[in-house]
Amino acid sequence: MKTIQTFDDIRPYGNDEVTSVIQRLFENPRLREYMTRFFPEIEWESFKSRTLPIENVDDLQLKIVKPLAAALIEKNSTSLTGTGFENISKDAPCLYISNHRDIILDASILSILLVDNGFVMPEIAIGDNLMLSPWIEDIVRLNKSFIVKRGVSGRRMFEVSRHLSQYIHFAVKSKKESVWIAQREGRAKDSNDRTQDSLLKMLAMGGDKDFLENIRELNIIPVSLSYEYDPCDFLKAKEFQQKRDNPEFKKSRLDDLTSMQTGLSGFKGNIHFKIGKPLNTMLLEWWSTYLNRNELASLIAQLIDDEIFLNYRLYPGNYIAYDYLWGKGRRGNKDFSLEKYTAEDREIFDEYIIKQVNKIDLPDKDTPFLIRKMLEMYANPALNYLSAK
Repeated sequence: MKTIQTFDDIRPYGNDEVTSVIQRLFENPRLREYMTRFFPEIEWESFKSRTLPIENVDDLQLKIVKPLAAALIEKNSTSLTGTGFENISKDAPCLYISNHRDIILDASILSILLVDNGFVMPEIAIGDNLMLSPWIEDIVRLNKSFIVKRGVSGRRMFEVSRHLSQYIHFAVKSKKESVWIAQREGRAKDSNDRTQDSLLKMLAMGGDKDFLENIRELNIIPVSLSYEYDPCDFLKAKEFQQKRDNPEFKKSRLDDLTSMQTGLSGFKGNIHFKIGKPLNTMLLEWWSTYLNRNELASLIAQLIDDEIFLNYRLYPGNYIAYDYLWGKGRRGNKDFSLEKYTAEDREIFDEYIIKQVNKIDLPDKDTPFLIRKMLEMYANPALNYLSAK
């Protein structure tokens, strides 16, 4: 029988660990440095006196984490809205699977919206490549996050994947905690959001029934994240050129830290999250008789993708980018300028794209390539929505 101790290497911290971890964090000067950078309006000693007495995870989430995340979002966005809460139940823990834009804020925003609508914050899957130092891991695991181990191979990968899957099943079925995980490893740099078959194969490993039933037990809920602007878009475009010019290019730990900081502090415009229909309402029991594991994983991934695509909220920039790349009546495609955006919208978007491209510092900067990559990031959600519709 699995117990919480079985997962000590990856699980979030429990209530009995909160006091000691908080004390350890306040002994590290880096915490104050980062708090001052992102929340200059907060008086340090007051923040410290409010945080140190906290003794359980729920209080930390509601009294400290949620207000901090909400302050960041209010500072760097125009609006935040959420819909689809009728698709989930307070009595039925689930696994939220969403597209992925921001390293930290995707799950944080979902958590805020859930709490504001009477639900509890989910546990969050986060890759160990972002655990850049022990104090960051402390913050992450205090924030109801569990660790996804990356960079392993062969037999070790099988063991790590099964262990992770078993924890997710344990969290949903035994702890009665909902869980959030992104639909793929890492963010979709071009915003062409596709659920990886390998994610579903991993999720099925942790149950003791057949593939389809193991997926059913997790009560998967697709979630669509729609940001009007992605503050990391220029960093993603830069990486596209770096990989084009050097196929061996790999991001550094500093690159990951830069992306985290830019995502937290950058402007996002309007933000909308929509919780989709439960995947279980779309799954048919007889599939197990006629489809093998690979076929089932591909089919279920497509179901998740279609639900995410159909629940996007598209902004003028999405339609403008689509028209620049594929629209304006070409090949029979629709001209969205007639109903989805104005000449003023186009001027604002054009200026935004140029401003972001100008931030890219590369010795052999290929501006036309970078502009196209930026446009693809904003056009692909519209393309996928139209294809799913």
